[in-house]
Amino acid sequence: MKHKLTYKAITIFLFCAIIVGCGSKKSLKTEVIKPPIVSLDATVKRIGILNRSIPSDENAGLDQIDKILSIEGEKLDKEGAEQALIALKTALLKNPRFTEVTILPIKLKENPGGGVFPSSLSWDQIDNLCKTNNVDAIFTLALYDTDAKATYTVAETKIDGPLGIKIPAIEHKVNIDTKIKTGWRVYDPIRKKISDQLSVNEKTKSTGKGINPIKAIEAATNRKQSVLQISQKIASDYALRLLPYKDKVYRDYYVKATPNFEIAKRKVETGQWEGAAELWEKESTNQDPEIAGQACFNMAFYNEIKGDYTKAIEWATKAYTDYENKNALRYIDDLKERIENQKIVGEN
Repeated sequence: MKHKLTYKAITIFLFCAIIVGCGSKKSLKTEVIKPPIVSLDATVKRIGILNRSIPSDENAGLDQIDKILSIEGEKLDKEGAEQALIALKTALLKNPRFTEVTILPIKLKENPGGGVFPSSLSWDQIDNLCKTNNVDAIFTLALYDTDAKATYTVAETKIDGPLGIKIPAIEHKVNIDTKIKTGWRVYDPIRKKISDQLSVNEKTKSTGKGINPIKAIEAATNRKQSVLQISQKIASDYALRLLPYKDKVYRDYYVKATPNFEIAKRKVETGQWEGAAELWEKESTNQDPEIAGQACFNMAFYNEIKGDYTKAIEWATKAYTDYENKNALRYIDDLKERIENQKIVGEN
């Protein structure tokens, strides 16, 4: 029984230690600026946009069969691709780093069609396109395809007959699910690098009614408009990959070492950062090295929140080198990454 009690006491002690350890820090969500997902050489200022989504002649027949089977409009792919190109141009022109954006009139018919990503262009082709059109980099709409599937239902109804008399009839209802497939590539000839390759697929649903299946499909008038709008949005969203973006990260800071830490925690919770920093700075000279290290760590956190990353690294370095706070070493790496990201964002 004595051994059981001892084991139980040890278990309770360890459990309490875990609770106290976890409670000694608190997480705070903060916002950071990340560099663009897609990077280009800093000298790239003029963009050429190329439509490669047109099926080559030997594959055109397959694409036409697909149009018939999936009830696609004859010109929907062509118009959807054109709207995507225009939307991409408009969005890229809003990026301050680009001075010119041109939709190239060239049409390269070497696409397999049917929503298949084509092989990449050679760097000789890219260099020639850039020189001929006086641009620095090439964006391609590598594929564009709409794939529609229709389902039919029929129901009894009544329609107006001669002399205003209602007569029985069969009403056809069609639901058309349309999948819009797009593929994008970005060529950076200066670095000889494909900076991005991405497939984006979206869906839309349309409904129509009529006295026969053909009339029901014709009644689904919102389908084309929906496809064109979605195509524009896909392209506009794609352009955002070249802009810096905000992201949320969680930072831990110490809240339990001394009464000053607990007061500072409450000040942080009420937005009184300066007051919290004063208390942490006082504790940074605490005779207990563990407490002093935690205070230095919190001072690094405070300076990061202010945007002074250099000062934050100084405090985090002090926490690690002078007081062996191991969390500070990882924090230094995070802060250095933030400084590098700021440089990248500045270049863009």
